[in-house]
Amino acid sequence: MIDREIIEIIWLTLRMTTASTLIATVIGVLAGLWLERVHFRGKRLIVSINRTLMGVPPVVVGLVVYLLLMRNGFFGVFRLLFTLEAMIIAQVLIISPIICGIVHMAAESRAGHIRTFAVTMGASPWQTQKLLIKELSNDIYFSVVTGFGRAMSEVGAILIVGGNIRYQTRTMTTAISLLRNRGDFEQAIILGIILMGIVFLTQTVANLLRKKERQHDENY
Repeated sequence: MIDREIIEIIWLTLRMTTASTLIATVIGVLAGLWLERVHFRGKRLIVSINRTLMGVPPVVVGLVVYLLLMRNGFFGVFRLLFTLEAMIIAQVLIISPIICGIVHMAAESRAGHIRTFAVTMGASPWQTQKLLIKELSNDIYFSVVTGFGRAMSEVGAILIVGGNIRYQTRTMTTAISLLRNRGDFEQAIILGIILMGIVFLTQTVANLLRKKERQHDENY
């Protein structure tokens, strides 16, 4: 049975996941394109660090954010620990490297050819950049969907920095963990099914929008 508390949990989860994915998309896409474009000493190290962060255990990120936001931490003055904002920060730190890495790898393999073609056609730098983003749109879309799925399923980091507080920071994944510990498997299964349904529905809508966009581009 879906009661008020579950609705609150679903709503909080959607707010957290959407906000963190949007922020991480801006950071990750820009960083991925920038890493492909620029050349400097130490670039390989930066790329290696980002690839390491793509697979970093979420609990490690949660611990780092917790230490920074705790009362005696560097950002403790802002009192963000055990809030929605703290969970969003942790999520952004987890999924930004994933989006950045996917975009960077795609750009590394294709951007050179795209720029060469654009210059041959007499495109301006701005037109070249627009063409590059358009040609990499499938890879960018894949990175965003991957980041959203990771954010939606995350539990370790947000449990540490959010505290799983009822009606405040309890998300679907932390609620499932709590219900399992209590032995309330029926409610846990219901939340799990709803969680999978939301992810499936989101990806279906995104695929339909992508298909519609491609058809629009083909018509023109």
